[in-house]
This record gives sequence, structure tokens and C-alpha cells, in this order.
Amino acid sequence: MEEGRSTVWPVELRVRSDRKALQVSFDDGFSAEIPAEMLRVMSPSAEVQGHTPDERKTVPGKRDVMILGVEPVGNYAIRIRFDDLHDSGIYGWPLLYRFGRDREALFAEYLAELEAKGLSREPRRRA
Repeated sequence: MEEGRSTVWPVELRVRSDRKALQVSFDDGFSAEIPAEMLRVMSPSAEVQGHTPDERKTVPGKRDVMILGVEPVGNYAIRIRFDDLHDSGIYGWPLLYRFGRDREALFAEYLAELEAKGLSREPRRRA
């Protein structure tokens, strides 16, 4: 994002045909593909983030999560509906930009957190 600029604007948002990622292009020329799993486990919702940093949850078992739909929220964000029925996160343009720009580092932190807590990306299989 350019210095001194408060907000980037998406010029294109597209759910990949297999529903496993969101492709985003911004008005500054930056484009990224953000995996559905990352969007889900890092959802900005209170359900995931809590109301304080101590309440933030580590969400396991979402390797196979898919995006069912994307809906605009005003002109500043989107709501993403996932196939696990999570739909309460509001993803603003700066957050999507950061997720795209810092995807590798953010996901590496998530993987380390899972490992430290003895959790897995694999979904629970029903007996």
C-alpha cells in the first residue's frame, strides 16, 4: 500500500472455481490469492478473535474448508460464507490486502500455533 494512503480498493474479487481461495486485485496493481483456510482460521469475527487478545481462538481442522459465497458490506468490506457455516467475519479492504501481502508469514505463524497446541489442520472425521 502506498505511503500516506489510508485505504486500498479492490478492483476485482473472485472465488476460485474450486472454492478453495479468494483472488483479489487492488487499485494499486497488487493481486493475491488468499486460501479459504487462511480466511477462515484468521476470521476477524469475535467468534475467532474474541474481544481481547487473550480470548483469540486457534481454529483447527479447516484444511478442506470452502467458500460458499461473498457478500458486500457497504463499500468497505465483504462477508464470506464458508461451508462450515461460519459467516460472521467482516473482511475490510486493508485486512484482505495484508492477508495477501503477508500470506506466507501469517500462515507460518498459524501452523506454529497449531503445532504448539497439539492441533491439526485436518478436519475431524465422523465415526
